[in-house]
Amino acid sequence: MSKKGLIAFIIAVIILLSLIPRSIRPALGQAASTQAPHFGEGGLPLFERDPNFPKVPSKWRMGFGSDVAVDAQDHIWILSRPHTLAHPRSTPPDLVSVPAPPVMEFDTDGNFIQAWGGESGPGYQWPSNEHGIHIDYKGFVWILGNADGKSNNPANLPNDNQILKFTKEGKFVMAIGKSGQTGSNATQVLKGATRLYVYPKTNELFVSDGYGNSRIMVYDADAGQFKRMWGAYGHKPLDIDARPPRSEPARNPWVAVSEVLQQFGSPVHDVNISNDGLVYVADRGNKRVQVFTPDGKFIEEQFVGLDSKYPLQARSVAFSPDAAQRFLYVAGSPDIYILNRKTLEVLGSFNIGSPQGDPPGHLIAVDHKGNVYAVQAELSGADGHSGGAAASRWKRLTRSASRENSSNRILIATHSALAELGGDEIDAGRHHNCNALAVWRKVKLRAAKSREPQPRLVGDERVEFLGAAKSPLN
Repeated sequence: MSKKGLIAFIIAVIILLSLIPRSIRPALGQAASTQAPHFGEGGLPLFERDPNFPKVPSKWRMGFGSDVAVDAQDHIWILSRPHTLAHPRSTPPDLVSVPAPPVMEFDTDGNFIQAWGGESGPGYQWPSNEHGIHIDYKGFVWILGNADGKSNNPANLPNDNQILKFTKEGKFVMAIGKSGQTGSNATQVLKGATRLYVYPKTNELFVSDGYGNSRIMVYDADAGQFKRMWGAYGHKPLDIDARPPRSEPARNPWVAVSEVLQQFGSPVHDVNISNDGLVYVADRGNKRVQVFTPDGKFIEEQFVGLDSKYPLQARSVAFSPDAAQRFLYVAGSPDIYILNRKTLEVLGSFNIGSPQGDPPGHLIAVDHKGNVYAVQAELSGADGHSGGAAASRWKRLTRSASRENSSNRILIATHSALAELGGDEIDAGRHHNCNALAVWRKVKLRAAKSREPQPRLVGDERVEFLGAAKSPLN
């Protein structure tokens, strides 16, 4: 065989071998229809906003939308902040409208069912700044707030250190903790807790804690007894003044990055658990999602929105409703990212509002039909000026996005996605005590023909990633 022929033969063999993994993938595990696509393959869900959701009674106006939850009947529960009508951030105060009660229930068509909450009672203080709501598998409603001193405290009440448990009708059942205390990672006292989830398999309550603390807390959901806690990578969570001093700034910023990432940033904004028992934590302060076992063993992580100048990324996590929960939705700003849940590949995103200080996506949820719900911790409206209810539904369409609808992004991929990487890659270093290899990847698809400005990898954006800029507390 001639030299040219040999070279041609080798090239052909390499191309053939590169095609084999994708061609046999469905036969090695689940059927193709139960697997999420990989980057650039298309098949992503599409969404459009439902203009008729929610149907809030005309006698009320909803305050900041703080959280949204879906129960077993596909009823939608919205937690809002009545005090924010008189104490908004970017709009004039509304001293005329009657605030809607903080807890509102709607049916699948968006029709109003009931509302309650807002008043303290024997054994508990209603939160000054409502932040998280969850309806567990037994039908109980869990609520917490994040007021801490003068921060996020529109009602000027003692600190929101309590977790509250109610029936669906609003009857008080139990409180975990006591309000008015000073929280710390060194104690069991919450400090700016954000969201919560009851895991049916173990009947344990998982809480993301939060703005002042940097940890996941776990309790018995019946007795309220504390069981365990952990921080980033499963480390011991430390208060700011208890953390090791940071290295001096250097030409290579990745040393400082690894030091910062050893603890959750402020805030740890959400926690959710998949059907296969994996705990997903939205570390908004560091623009990442970390995955753990229910015992706190670190598995993997993914960063989202690193190329964005907007700090509010990795705000919330939710799953697609199929049995395998193929897609992981991660609320960003002003987009919701769509990830392959198994590999954490960032597959695409869809826009839910205009860039502003507090766009929609503060927290999100998904119903059994695959519709996505988002709330906005502001009165300005999704477009930044028209107002309206601070909650929205994004209906999933029956068709899926084609490969051409993929967008260009710069992202960091975890070790689980390295096998799928291609194109131009730049080694960005390893995280200390972490098995993930950080890789900058600029993906070029046919959508790159658009004239939209391409994201740039520049020093200022890396500084933002390190957490040098203080993100808004909401």
